[in-house]
Amino acid sequence: MEELKAYLSKKPLKLQKMLSQNIAIKVNSQLISNICTDALSAEKYYYFIRLMGRRASHVALECALQSHPNMVILSEEVAASKLTLYDITKQICDAVQARAELGKYHGVILLPEGLIESIPEVYALLQEIHVLLKKGVSVGSISKQLSPWASALYESMPPFIKKQLLLSPESDESAQLSQIETEKLLAQLVETEMETRTKNGTYKGKKFNSVCHFFGYQARGSLPSKFDCDYAHALGHVSYHLLAAGFNGYMATVTNLKNDVYKWRCGGAPFTAMMTVRRLLRGPGSSLIGKPLIHPVAVDLKGKPYELLLRDAEKFLMDDLYSNPGPIQYIGSGSDNKTICLSVEDQDYMGRVKELQAYLEQVRTIVKPGCSQEVLKAALSSMASVLEILTLMSPAVKGSITGHV
Repeated sequence: MEELKAYLSKKPLKLQKMLSQNIAIKVNSQLISNICTDALSAEKYYYFIRLMGRRASHVALECALQSHPNMVILSEEVAASKLTLYDITKQICDAVQARAELGKYHGVILLPEGLIESIPEVYALLQEIHVLLKKGVSVGSISKQLSPWASALYESMPPFIKKQLLLSPESDESAQLSQIETEKLLAQLVETEMETRTKNGTYKGKKFNSVCHFFGYQARGSLPSKFDCDYAHALGHVSYHLLAAGFNGYMATVTNLKNDVYKWRCGGAPFTAMMTVRRLLRGPGSSLIGKPLIHPVAVDLKGKPYELLLRDAEKFLMDDLYSNPGPIQYIGSGSDNKTICLSVEDQDYMGRVKELQAYLEQVRTIVKPGCSQEVLKAALSSMASVLEILTLMSPAVKGSITGHV
C-alpha cells in the first residue's frame, strides 16, 4: 500500500484512477476548504498551497474543482504555454492587484509539486545541475560550472531554493520535488513584485502577506475512503484471476468507476502496452539514451474536467465561491460520491471517437507501402498490443477475464 501511495499522483495510461488518489483528493480538498474559510475570515493573507503531483496535476485539478480556490496553476498549463517564472509571478500579481481593487486582500492559490520542473528555464537549470552532480562536482562548486544563463538564474534564486535545487535527483532523473518549496519561492517573488509596483505607484493597495503550506503526508496518512476500499478489493480479486489464467506481466484494471460497484468492469492490460521509450540526455554533447518507462498521463487540456475549471476560473478568482466538501464519509449518501473529474471525463463521447479516428488516419498515412521496416515492425507490435487489450476489455469475446465485481 505504501508503494502505491507513493505514486498516487501519477496516472498511467489505461487506468481510470490510481489507488489511494481518492483519499488524497478528499483529505486535501477538506484541508484546502478549511484554509479558504480562514482566508475569508482573516481577510489579510494569501495562502500558497503545494499539493502532490509530480508529472501530472490530477490531484490539484480535482481539489480545485472540489474546493474552488481563487487560483490553481497546473504544470500542464505552464508546459503548454512555456511560461517562465516571471510569467507565473506576473500572473499571480495581476490577480492580487485585481482583487485589491475590490477591497480583497486574501486568497488561496494551489500548486502541484511538479510545477517547478514544468518551467522551461528552471528545468534546464536542474538538468545542468544533475549532470554536474553525476560527474562528482561538489555542491559548493556547481554554481561556478553552470552555463552563463543557468548561473544567472541560479544566483537570482533565494538561498533556501538554491540549497534545494542542489539535492541529488531521484532514480528517474527528476528532482526531489517534495523537497523544493515552490510555494515559498512564488510567494517571495510575488511579494517582491508587489513591493516594486507599490514603489512605482502602479499598486496602491495594502501590503501583500502570504502563508505557505505543503500537503503531502497529511493525505497519505489518512484512513482509506470507501471508494478506495472497494477499488483495492476489486484490483486484488482481478490480480488473482490474471495470475490463475497465466497472464504474467499484466496490470489489473477496473473501468466504469463512475458507476456503482456492481457495474464496474474488470480486466487486465500488459505492462508493455503502457510503456514508451524515454530519451534521456545525460549532458551537453552526450548521446541520447533510451529507457523504457510507464509515463503518467498528463491532465488533458482539451478534456471536460479542465474545461469545467476554465469555465468558472474567473468567478473563482474574483468572487470567493469557496466550497467545503467536508471530511471522508463512510456511511450515508456522501460515502459513495465520486470525484468530479471521474464523473465528467466521459461526457465528450463523440469527441473521443473523432479523436480516435484522427489517430487511425495518421497511422494509415505513416504506415503504407514504402515505409521502412522499423516503422512497420513498430506499428505491428503496437497494434497487436492494442488488439490484445481491447479483446480483454470486450465483453463479447468468449473466454475473456472481463466481468463484473
